Amino acid sequence: MHNAIYTGLQKEVEVILATPRGFCAGVSRAIEIVKLAIEYYKDTKTIYVLHEIVHNKYIVETLKTMGVIFIDKVDQAQDGSVLIYSAHGVSKSIKQLAELRDLEVIDATCPLVNKVHKEVQLYDKSGYQVILIGHKGHREVEGTVGQISTPVIIVQNLNDIDKIEIFDPDKLAYVTQTTLSVDDTKVIIDKLKKKFPNIKGPDLKDICYATQNRQTTTKRLAELVDIVFILGSKNSSNSNRLKELAAIQTQAFLIDSYKEIDLNLLNDITKIGITAGASAPDILVQQVIDFLKQHMKVKLSDLEIVQESVTFNVPRQLRQYKEQYNPI
Repeated sequence: MHNAIYTGLQKEVEVILATPRGFCAGVSRAIEIVKLAIEYYKDTKTIYVLHEIVHNKYIVETLKTMGVIFIDKVDQAQDGSVLIYSAHGVSKSIKQLAELRDLEVIDATCPLVNKVHKEVQLYDKSGYQVILIGHKGHREVEGTVGQISTPVIIVQNLNDIDKIEIFDPDKLAYVTQTTLSVDDTKVIIDKLKKKFPNIKGPDLKDICYATQNRQTTTKRLAELVDIVFILGSKNSSNSNRLKELAAIQTQAFLIDSYKEIDLNLLNDITKIGITAGASAPDILVQQVIDFLKQHMKVKLSDLEIVQESVTFNVPRQLRQYKEQYNPI
């Protein structure tokens, strides 16, 4: 909420924007898939998305206004409609349920999440017991665990490692959720390797490039400013990790929009940092900047640590339509 007590109308502040920030390639691809599907099936089929396409309130609400229906179970989709899987991926059992229905399925799972799915399947096929480093209850974790019928051990923290029961320490492997804290995950991996020297795994390669880049930039940003605002929804794993990292150095707030900024916090602030989680659109960042400009003199600058050029193709049927009509 905005507080009328704020008295800094004439104050000057430097606003530093983190780069890269916001959409990663997987999120951009998922949103593009939904928008292309809206055009491709216009007036012919209803578009359903299983769970939130990405964990961002603004994106979900925007797509709802375009006619997209978000559901929590496959059986909520009507026969003859289109069902899109979210960027976080789904279990094999969900895919099997969808195959039994008269549905046209489009998979918007991030290719980097699919990579983890394939790793789990390969380890299981080779007789390895699989450990998944991640957050219980997160959609991505649920989808990854559901790739195999063999139970997957979920490790959320260092203490969990002491509790796990292993069948054979020489046939043990781990994978990770793609949106974890790089620093925290490294500590967990190091402990796993110390306890189980023959464990197999991808080091930190399963944590996606965008997650790593945004974390690196956010850590540096937090060192330079008095307060950091992270644009992102509360159920966004990667956005929460950015808040945690920034909070080590300075004040940090995870917000869905500028409406959540308390101006009282800015009375003694001279440098403000702004970044955004991988599922937050840049329009939310611009709205924060515009809001700040209404209440103070703003000098903008950029903090660019690394450049990103990764892109992912949409599925073939939509790619052909895009190339022919380019509706977006």
